[in-house]
Order: sequence, then structure tokens, then C-alpha cells
Amino acid sequence: MDNQTLLNRITSRFPDAIVESTEFRGDLSLSVRPEHYLALAQFLRDDPALRYTFLENLCGVDYLGRTPRFEVVVHLVSMQHLHRVCLKVGAPEEHPHVPSLTPLFATANYQEREAYDLLGIVFDGHPSLTRILMPDDWLGHPQRKDHPLVEEEIAFTFNQEQIYAHKPFAKQ
Repeated sequence: MDNQTLLNRITSRFPDAIVESTEFRGDLSLSVRPEHYLALAQFLRDDPALRYTFLENLCGVDYLGRTPRFEVVVHLVSMQHLHRVCLKVGAPEEHPHVPSLTPLFATANYQEREAYDLLGIVFDGHPSLTRILMPDDWLGHPQRKDHPLVEEEIAFTFNQEQIYAHKPFAKQ
């Protein structure tokens, strides 16, 4: 299936769902309105002519200074047609909420938890949206571009003793 046929099939079913479509190196990327995101993903998975049944990747992106600030990027693969499509859905800075794809793709579970943990994007309808990488008492979301960076002095032979004297190490 070529990209134009796929785009025509989607726009005939969801005429106002696509905000923008781009093609890069043969892959189709679709920016989707949040209210159509879940229905479009289900259509891509369930339509017998499409069968995008493999969620290859789901991640969050922080575009600090842009509106919407956050974006969820999903790569779906149709093994039947050996074709890929990328869905992008924006989430505002104030309340970054996006519908969860976990009911459609089981592999979205951990990937959505990672985007939640590191960027603070909330996936509505997720069965267990809890931290996955950071400790439960961690404040903030470390992959946000406005998250403060931590500086650590590099230990060389001339200053190694001074640095290690103030550094906590695991007890043996």
C-alpha cells in the first residue's frame, strides 16, 4: 500500500482528524487531532485492508516554547503490507493529556509509562500509570527541557581525593 492510498483511506473515514501529513524517506507521518487519535489508531489496526497490528514505538517529545509543547509519537507497522505509519498527537503544557493506546496495543503499556515518568504526559485510560524508571519520590520529570540540570565535577588524578571525599558511594 502506498502512502497516498493510505492517506485517502484515512481522510475518507476521518475527514477532520489529520492536521498535517508529511512524507520523509518513504514513511508517512500524520499529525492527528487528539479527539480522533484513539479512533484512528483502532481503525488502522482493525481495518482488514490496513492491519497496522504492531506498535513499534511510542515516545514523548518536549518542544519547549511551542504550542502544543508536548507531542506523543507512535510508529505503527503493518506486517501484512510491510508498511509503516507515524502518528503524532500534541498535548498542551498546562494539562498534557492524551488517550492511552494500551487497550489497543499491549506494548503501549510500558512505553506510555516511560513517557509519563520522564515527561509528565498523562495517558487517559491507562490501566496503571505509575513511574517506571524514576523513584516514586522523585519530583518532576527529568526529560523536560526546563528540568534543572545537575552538574558534577569530573574526577581527575589531581582532584580525585577531594571529589570522592564528598561523594556518596554504595556500601560493600
